[in-house]
Amino acid sequence: MAAVRYHVRHETRYQYDQVVGESHHLLRLTPRNLPWQRCLEQHLALVPEPSKRRQFADSFGNQITAIQYIRDHDSLEVTSEFWVSVDARPVVPAAVARVPWETVRDSLRYDADRRFPPEHLAATAFRFASANVPIDSRYADYARRAFTPGRPLAQAAQALMALMHGDFAFDATATDAFTPVDQAFEQRRGVCQDFSHILLACLRSIGLAARYLSGYILTHPPKGQPRLIGADATHAWVAVFLPGYGWLELDPTNNVVAGREHIILGWGRDFSDVTPLRGVLLGGGDHEPEIAVTVVPEQDFAALYGDVETYLEDVPE
Repeated sequence: MAAVRYHVRHETRYQYDQVVGESHHLLRLTPRNLPWQRCLEQHLALVPEPSKRRQFADSFGNQITAIQYIRDHDSLEVTSEFWVSVDARPVVPAAVARVPWETVRDSLRYDADRRFPPEHLAATAFRFASANVPIDSRYADYARRAFTPGRPLAQAAQALMALMHGDFAFDATATDAFTPVDQAFEQRRGVCQDFSHILLACLRSIGLAARYLSGYILTHPPKGQPRLIGADATHAWVAVFLPGYGWLELDPTNNVVAGREHIILGWGRDFSDVTPLRGVLLGGGDHEPEIAVTVVPEQDFAALYGDVETYLEDVPE
């Protein structure tokens, strides 16, 4: 199968209760360029226009746009649009797929006399507890239901994902962005962020390295119904370190290995490292963002938006 091209539109609007005198924001809305993923074009519209704007990469290699406002404003609109090409991830080699999970765990353990390969050193940043992902015996015990002695890591990780998919229910009302992972784990309900944090806690609690991925997934409308503008959302999933291969991506919300329908914005230790938009304000009062996301395969673009040239006339410069 050939690579798939998508158009992604991610709109965020804040209407503040009070005037904001100054604000600083970090935007992580630029998709990563990877061997199987390429950002073809991106446009980032900001209203009002910021006083200062710059781009840089964070410690994980994610692209960040930093914006600053030093004048009064009562709203903020951020619209990211891009075209991205996504191909299949590489196939895990047969020899790598047979490696027992304990072998990988032991290869990541600190030893003063060991010279670690560069990829192992990089992976260790994702082996320990982080702001939103604890390490605890409860998660280790749950993980060992799939990680039995001598079982290959690739097989065990997918079995754990399937186990979670059967035990946990998707419920958008059960949690919010700040719900502790322990609560979601106990109530067995949540959304993709919760499931990703729980899977990370399970993998790290048995000594493996795993990271949080932020991005988008192509959704499919019910049969016979049209695709709707703004009906999608950001998505989260997990990647576990597999020496000799790289990072095996697992989507516990959908019980699938990530493929052509998963678009990566960035990765980090947990959600706090890859929040699409975060900031600090002087003023503002109470405010909640209005977010609309649309992910469209190239072949469906005209049916949703109309003629490309006409659509581009309405895109802000």
